[in-house]
Amino acid sequence: MRTIALALVCAFLAACTKVGTTGTAGQSAAGGNSFTKPHALRIAMLGDVTTLNPLLSTDLQLFWMADLTMAWLFRYDHANRPVAELATEVPSLQNGDVSPDGKTITVHLRKGVKWSDGAPFTADDVVFSTRLVLDPKTNVPGRDGWDRVVKMDEPDKYTVVYHLRQPYSPFVVTFFSTGGSNPAIMPKHLLESTKDINHDAYNSLPIGIGPFKYVAWKRSDRIELVANPTYWRGVPKLQKITFQIVPNRDTILTALQTGDIDLWPLAPPAYYPRALRLRGFKVLRQPGFNFGHLDFNVAHPAVGDPLVRRALLLAWNRREQRDKIGHGVGILSDQIQSPANPFHDSRIGFTELNVNQANAMLDRDGWRRGSDGIRVKNGVRLMLDLVSNTGSPDTDSRIELLRTDWAKIGVGFVRKNVDPALLLAPYAQGGIISHGKFDVVFFAWFLGPNGDVSNLYSCKQFPPNGQNDIHWCNQRAEAAMDDLKLTYDFARQKRDSDIVQEEMQKDTPTIVSAVSEDLYYYNADLKDFRPNQTSYFDDFMNVDI
Repeated sequence: MRTIALALVCAFLAACTKVGTTGTAGQSAAGGNSFTKPHALRIAMLGDVTTLNPLLSTDLQLFWMADLTMAWLFRYDHANRPVAELATEVPSLQNGDVSPDGKTITVHLRKGVKWSDGAPFTADDVVFSTRLVLDPKTNVPGRDGWDRVVKMDEPDKYTVVYHLRQPYSPFVVTFFSTGGSNPAIMPKHLLESTKDINHDAYNSLPIGIGPFKYVAWKRSDRIELVANPTYWRGVPKLQKITFQIVPNRDTILTALQTGDIDLWPLAPPAYYPRALRLRGFKVLRQPGFNFGHLDFNVAHPAVGDPLVRRALLLAWNRREQRDKIGHGVGILSDQIQSPANPFHDSRIGFTELNVNQANAMLDRDGWRRGSDGIRVKNGVRLMLDLVSNTGSPDTDSRIELLRTDWAKIGVGFVRKNVDPALLLAPYAQGGIISHGKFDVVFFAWFLGPNGDVSNLYSCKQFPPNGQNDIHWCNQRAEAAMDDLKLTYDFARQKRDSDIVQEEMQKDTPTIVSAVSEDLYYYNADLKDFRPNQTSYFDDFMNVDI
């Protein structure tokens, strides 16, 4: 599985581009940027987070920081392959650390590793953290995979053995890896006496085992990291990283122009032409694993009918949005898997705009236009609640184009803008998406390299027990998702993944606006920044500015 992934992904990585800058404004006599702060990197993030503990959140921006600071068994290399971090090697059938029946996984741990407060790291921490995840009182976003653990053995302080009731091939991503990013290993010595991990002070300034450690969270302003002198690989070249919290994407661009920000990760395509003109900056563009999308809450009557959802797909001019607002950045597709991902289904193409077909479908199905132009059937009006995040003018523009598109088939919506932290908050913290407070929601998912999407689309993963926020349940896709997790054979996993994507195309619970091309706008003085598509901040030991 991993060999195939390497071959496919490297082919796409070779096509990534780094675009140079023009002009010399802002540069010092020595050729560098006058605004550069040596060995101190300033990274933009849109809005604040609700916690710094990845055990309790699915916020992407938290994962950026967690890659740098928290404790992981496995990281990912530049070809998106898992590599050992706190484990000494990645368990597999080949090395004998996965049993022939796939139900026993042995993890060997590094010796001499310390938490950033100086305490020793041992198997006790891994066992303790697994029990935290399995504790029903812990507000983890989901327990898919973890719920297969029936017993753990700790034969010594540097070995953990997981006994599973069924094989679980995605364990490398799920069990404490940056590819899953949720959850990380927790320090037993700090948390074994906690009465409530969900509200423990630890969550505001957690201790981890990464090249950097947290020193301050100044809410709605910035989060500060410094080099961790106890990190087992050594001390990174950067001395300080500041995640600058900015409420609006336009403001982030201004901060780049004034030299107050050095890096904008996963920047939206709408800003691409202006970023190319930034003096003293470069742009990295490469295929990504994430996808922008509209999700339908299929439990709601207005969008519960697949025919209605299909009509909405046909009426959305996604090509115009990609070209007009995204400036041609992004891959038009009906499937969620990137062409850079080995689980891409080449048989699924892209559905072009066809307003006439959409109108004909709704007419035949009995949806009649009312006096205000909005279609109605059996007392249900196609006037939808559409939810999106604040602070994204480009998203605002996309949604207004969408309003015009859908009006042509008799569908309207009331838009509700929500702060990103509340929009993406876990169920226990009242998250808008996780509580299903939408007919339609506009955001993005970031997929891992292993083809398992059951945490998002399984019938068993409805909140609060998972992240299937759209409440889609398709029995053929469900069987395929279950089978993918049972087998370690790539060809069989690929067949299962294809079935899931084909069922999604048929039912249309999600419309993919575009599969991403990752964009990074960064200070030209930044050196050795080489993000992969799985976990963008995994290789930061030699990054410097």
